[in-house]
Amino acid sequence: MSESFRVGVNYWPASSAMRWWQQFDGDETARDFARMRASGGDLVRLFLLWEDFQPDPERVSEDALAHLLTVADLASANRLQILPTLFCGHMSGANFIPEWALGRSGGARFRTVAKGRVDTRVTRNWYADDEIGRAQALLARECARALAGHPALWGWDLGNENSNCCIPPSRELGIRWLERMAEAIRRSDPRCHLTLGLHMEDLQEDRRIGPAEAARVCDILCMHGYPMYCSWAAGPTDAALLGFLAAVTRQLGGRDVLFAEFGAATRSDDRQADRLWGDRLLDEKVAGEYIERAFATVHAAGTIGGLVWCFADYAERIWSELPLDDAPHERHFGLWRPDGEPKPAASALGRWSGRDRAAPPASAWSGDLDPARFYDAPLQTLERLYGARSGDRLARSVL
Repeated sequence: MSESFRVGVNYWPASSAMRWWQQFDGDETARDFARMRASGGDLVRLFLLWEDFQPDPERVSEDALAHLLTVADLASANRLQILPTLFCGHMSGANFIPEWALGRSGGARFRTVAKGRVDTRVTRNWYADDEIGRAQALLARECARALAGHPALWGWDLGNENSNCCIPPSRELGIRWLERMAEAIRRSDPRCHLTLGLHMEDLQEDRRIGPAEAARVCDILCMHGYPMYCSWAAGPTDAALLGFLAAVTRQLGGRDVLFAEFGAATRSDDRQADRLWGDRLLDEKVAGEYIERAFATVHAAGTIGGLVWCFADYAERIWSELPLDDAPHERHFGLWRPDGEPKPAASALGRWSGRDRAAPPASAWSGDLDPARFYDAPLQTLERLYGARSGDRLARSVL
């Protein structure tokens, strides 16, 4: 029997965003999951905010684990599967880190958030810091134990764009960390999928933990990509970029790929977002057309499936909260509006749900990508290969 193409979303509730686990509302999540399923979704990626699940390095919150089990039960009741993401970590332009995992003060690309406020300290490098590594292994083990054998569990994601929090000092330390986390999960659940939330910047730069390293322990590779953030894309609706990134990821790591994040921010009555993001915000109809093309492209690229960022726009009353206060476009990536009404893009879930997965095609440029030498000049290689517009040809062949 053919394998089905997975279709779904990344999930935070509209009412609470990253405060979900502190303000847990099972009824809201039940309604949201019912909407996802009715629209055709079958896989939900969700995020275990690190400080909520592990308030100190030697303890995992029993309350948080209970909420996680409730979420899994709600998913099962709605015929959904879940992909929980550990060590979050990087989220919507900020790094949410427990205070006990912070080190020195210093400049960082992204704001650090701890206990609901901005902290001037930066994350201790968890690839090199054994105390942090032990704590993370404890969290991975206890979460895996809580959901082992649950029918809703599809797999575990070992982090969301981890290289935005810290980068391994060496490739060897990155691999050692991956092996440690995988072992912690496999002790409790030897059968679930394992993946790692890689993103486009992990291809553009050598951050020493890319597809080849992830493939040492992960049976599935992930990629996140947004044309609106890509200087070498043809524009914010260049859906062909996603198929190209998926193909590169597969060639570098030699594993199947789940395209775990793609999406488009839409215009609304939000002056701050309009002022700061301008023409990168799309009309809802245009965004819907883009999401449709994005699904077509990642399906034709032979991926396992595609997950849209994200479930819903956030309620206006939380726009002033971290990190939405300083990232107004993040308020408007949803397939649904905060009141539960679907945007046009939500209908793409149903149109791509239940299809057979396509076989990964041979790329016209594959002979020009040497995995062993790729990171000698990664950005230049990507720009050169994508300049051949192989992605455009792939997209046109399926639309």
